Amino acid sequence: MVKLIMGLKGSGKTKKMMDLLKAAIDSENGDIIFIDKDKKLIYDIPYTVRLVHGSDYNICTNQMFKGFVSGIHAGNYDITHVFIDNFFRMLDDTSNDSVAAMLAWLDEFSEKENVKFTISASADVAGLPDSITKFF
Repeated sequence: MVKLIMGLKGSGKTKKMMDLLKAAIDSENGDIIFIDKDKKLIYDIPYTVRLVHGSDYNICTNQMFKGFVSGIHAGNYDITHVFIDNFFRMLDDTSNDSVAAMLAWLDEFSEKENVKFTISASADVAGLPDSITKFF
């Protein structure tokens, strides 16, 4: 399962994500990972969640991002949920086709490995193709 939270900057995406994170902590029995581009949420993420700063790993292409997610899972098969904040800031190609392909890959990975993904991204939702909006 991939859940995408999109909206313009300041629309409350991170707050909604934090609410979903707290609900996941209460309801899930596995490990939870929170990937953020920078360290702005370091004091907001509960200690039970593994906070990963994407900037520490120099993720600079979409292929590297796929490898990064795969590597995190390979190191811990007990992961049940991955939260990704500022998704577009981690990708080098944010065209609709590229984003749709990345979300489709995450959805396949989710089904195969039984890991949920909740993703936030800053963008105007008007005019997005169905290949992206189906993850709302």
